[in-house]
Amino acid sequence: MLRCLIVDDEPLALHILEDYISKVPFMELVKSTTNPIEALTMVQDGNIDLVFLDVQMPELTGIQFLRIANGKTKVILTTAYPQYALEGYELDVVDYLLKPIAFDRFFKAAQKAQTIIHPSKATASADHLVQQTHQPPNDFMSDFIFVKSEHKIQKVYLHQILFIEGLKDYISIFTSTERIITLQNMKKMEDTLPSQHFVRVHKSYIVALNKIDSIERSRIRIGDKIIPVGDTYRDDFFKIIDGKNV
Repeated sequence: MLRCLIVDDEPLALHILEDYISKVPFMELVKSTTNPIEALTMVQDGNIDLVFLDVQMPELTGIQFLRIANGKTKVILTTAYPQYALEGYELDVVDYLLKPIAFDRFFKAAQKAQTIIHPSKATASADHLVQQTHQPPNDFMSDFIFVKSEHKIQKVYLHQILFIEGLKDYISIFTSTERIITLQNMKKMEDTLPSQHFVRVHKSYIVALNKIDSIERSRIRIGDKIIPVGDTYRDDFFKIIDGKNV
């Protein structure tokens, strides 16, 4: 088991990671805290294998935490700010997760950490990853992301997403019940969503494969919406569709 510690000044972020760790059989949550000083004391006592560490915290930044810890534990950085990635890797972090964090991306980072910390368990982890990749529909139905919309952070269930439309620096997430606008870019959202369920079909569109009603030439129909398939994405998209033909 990997003994894990979560350090983040946002209670919502703690809750999400607590839930994710509970789903991973080879992980054990020792503690989650908003206090980096308390967390650093636990690390220095030598009882923690892996820390999920936020970068921007008021008392002690994640980068400062890493320097003080001085390699006494392995660390996965969790942050909404990609500019710290290079500095994090220079300090030998295991991985760098950008918020909002999807479970499949979290699991890949967890498997990577186990391979580094307990190399003899790598084969078992690989087998479990295959099982995760082929999760039954009920697992996908319960998975979700959090997005910032207006003055709140909103939970969005993946199975409710119909498609996503890019709007310069913003994106619109169209679900079965509402439209959610959030300050985000398409590339980050594409990387966050599980690729077995969502595919980029245009520079401005990501679609949920199981919500596609029909395809005619290079146009996708989802409900009343017609979505174009861009030239750059056409070959990859139709390879996926061909793989599902009967």
